[in-house]
Amino acid sequence: MLDIRVLAHLKVFSTVYLQVAGAVLAAYVAWKLGRIIAAPCRSSLRNLPAPPSPSWLYGNLKELTAAEARPLHESWVEQYGHTLTYKGLFNANVLYTVDTRALNHILSHSADYWKPPAARYGLSTVVGKGLVFVEGDQHRQQRRVMNPAFGPAQIRELTDVFVLKAIELADYWKDLISETGEPARVEVIEGLSKMTLDVIGLAGFNYEFDALNVDGKTSELHAAFRVIFGKATNAPSVFSFLRFLFPPLRFIPTPSGRRANRAKAIMRNVGLQLIREKRADITGSASHGEKADEKHVDLESRDLLTLLIKANAGLDIPENQRLSDEDILAQVPTFLVAGHETTSNATAWALYSLAVAPEIQEKLREEAYSLPTENPTMDELQELPYLDAVVRETLRLHAPIPSTLRMAVKDDLIPLNTPFTDVHGQVHDAIKIDKGTTIDVPILQLNTSKVIWGEDAHEFKPDRWEHTPEAAQHVPGVWSNMMTFLGGPRSCIGFRFALVEMKALLFTLIRTFEFELALPKEEIVRQRAAIQRPIVRGEMEKGSQLPMLIKVHKRV
Repeated sequence: MLDIRVLAHLKVFSTVYLQVAGAVLAAYVAWKLGRIIAAPCRSSLRNLPAPPSPSWLYGNLKELTAAEARPLHESWVEQYGHTLTYKGLFNANVLYTVDTRALNHILSHSADYWKPPAARYGLSTVVGKGLVFVEGDQHRQQRRVMNPAFGPAQIRELTDVFVLKAIELADYWKDLISETGEPARVEVIEGLSKMTLDVIGLAGFNYEFDALNVDGKTSELHAAFRVIFGKATNAPSVFSFLRFLFPPLRFIPTPSGRRANRAKAIMRNVGLQLIREKRADITGSASHGEKADEKHVDLESRDLLTLLIKANAGLDIPENQRLSDEDILAQVPTFLVAGHETTSNATAWALYSLAVAPEIQEKLREEAYSLPTENPTMDELQELPYLDAVVRETLRLHAPIPSTLRMAVKDDLIPLNTPFTDVHGQVHDAIKIDKGTTIDVPILQLNTSKVIWGEDAHEFKPDRWEHTPEAAQHVPGVWSNMMTFLGGPRSCIGFRFALVEMKALLFTLIRTFEFELALPKEEIVRQRAAIQRPIVRGEMEKGSQLPMLIKVHKRV
């Protein structure tokens, strides 16, 4: 009888508990949704000029993902001015400005403008919680320790790795050509992706992915990488947005999530092993009469991970500022993405541009042959002016990452070069920003603005770099008066790495092959994703593609 009473009480208690928990959850959801829906009415941006919102849920987001964003942004700027707002999820106001003074303020005050939580969550699922994820003091700490690994002297030491793998890619394509005859139809994205993955494996970790190995074998880290960094799209989905808004939903397992978790476990195990090995190498060098923190130590390994571990142990880094093993481990996927995806796609767009303009391709080839070596040093690559101009023009016109987001972590007043007129006819020379406001930083739009670069801003013209437009001097980028690598304290730490690797690739490939598009140029479009990948129109489901006709160049 007692047991029956206890069970009855437990049943009543469980029912009440579930009812209370359900009520609390419903109240939380209602409160959060209420704040989100009411936010646009309270926003300091509510009086800025804005395009109409076609959806109460998605705002303008479906417009932005349904078409190439550049023409849409251009039409907005032309119609509404340099500073405007568009609608995000639940019609939240997003600041959009091409005003260089405003963007300089945002980028230079990185402690006041962080990546939005939803963007950080999305990043963490792909690149972990390394340098591109962390903010504030954590970012300053990691950046300080990592900076020495990305200096000019360190990149100079890695150039032979870039050239070696570029030559291996050329040999890989030669084998394909020998099998099919000339010209061979080659999917260049595949080869470029394998090459840049091999480069970041060796240069980043002294780890051999063997992605270019023709016998088809692959390392476990390569396989894990392919699972995590597969196809990507920016197309909005309700479930994705709900996961952003309500973190508990992130614990709901999905098939893709389970695959990614298994791959991340492999990546973590390999990363920890690499860290242990490299720390042992450094300790071993020190035990043989050398001090690991002295600048004159010449370690056998020059990879970025070794340099990072070495810098982290330096006497100039206070004990409380050093990175933990978890912090160092978090940089492994960051290195992989930043050193692989962006460079392979940027180089693909360079080959696309050279195929469309054969006279530019031939001019670049002649300059490459002016260097009497197949194994150039970094300094020799840097002394080729037309190669430099081709790389600059590619990264201007085809910036791998077209935009990025920031969120104000406090109220602020952003100064403007060009005043705007609000919907009530009032003119303002600054923008009042509320804490929590999202800002769209338009990388590609600044890079291709006709106001800055002239009426031919959308054309591939390397010769424009003989005389940089005066208006470009105000673009707040860390490199070459453009936004490709951003600017301020959060500018891309690896931009020198990417530039020299890209130059080594183009130098080798253009000396070896002649490139022609296998399809009309109109059939090659940009994938609507976080990284601008070339795809074939109407074949989105096949992912990134750039089919080209390639033949071996015969020097007369």
